[in-house]
Amino acid sequence: MPWRPASNDSFYRLLVRIGLLLRWSFRIRLITSGEEHLPSAVQQESASRAAVPGSGAVFAITHFGYLDFAAAELLLWKHSRAQLRFLVHQGAADHWLAGPAISATGQVVVGYTDRGHAYDAAVAKLRAGEYLAVFPEAGVSRSFTVRECKTGAVRMAAEAGVPVIPVSVWGAHRILTRGHGFSPRRTWRAPVRVHIGEPLTFPTGVNAGKATAELRARLQDGVERCMSSLPLIPEPRAWWMPAKAGGNAPSEPERQVLDAQDAARDRRRNPR
Repeated sequence: MPWRPASNDSFYRLLVRIGLLLRWSFRIRLITSGEEHLPSAVQQESASRAAVPGSGAVFAITHFGYLDFAAAELLLWKHSRAQLRFLVHQGAADHWLAGPAISATGQVVVGYTDRGHAYDAAVAKLRAGEYLAVFPEAGVSRSFTVRECKTGAVRMAAEAGVPVIPVSVWGAHRILTRGHGFSPRRTWRAPVRVHIGEPLTFPTGVNAGKATAELRARLQDGVERCMSSLPLIPEPRAWWMPAKAGGNAPSEPERQVLDAQDAARDRRRNPR
């Protein structure tokens, strides 16, 4: 019989406390801007934000590292004790360690083949007033610039009648990302910048491709703002800086080739 916590809310708060403890232990500096674009915090008696129909939102988050989600969640928790429900891939849900936590905290799991169920569940959560977090790039960008985005965030928001809030995270990838494992030295007093962009609203029947291109541009603009104000001077040819900024990350054409190779390997592993 699979393990279940006594309360999803209490288990979620436990995970947040662990995140806050790790942040305090390494003195990680979370530097934010654009908080005025977050939904208004409502005073309440409960320990965390209560979902109210009509108050949902899609948080579209950049994806350069494996801890970007934590930066966004800690920011939302501080602002309004809000719980984010993430769209996560079935592969993560199948992991022996992450799987029970994903199930316990009510995340939306996107299956290997049948993705319609996840889409419907996400729209239902948004209509119920929950906050849904999406990585529209659908994978880590090794160029550390915002790569091509999927249209799901825009389509879900338009169907549910809620805004899309762009969230750009910069610096968390220095702590942990693809090809670069965790380093206590890099993590100690690491600055992490988060910029919340102006909410985007889309009508039903919106041109999802065009709207998603706008969202991608907003996310990249937020990244540029974060880069310009990060209180850390990168060393020459730093691996965590994009090529266009003098860093050693793959250029956009190189990143596209690597992504195509990954997609080909995935098709061979999981033939339809």
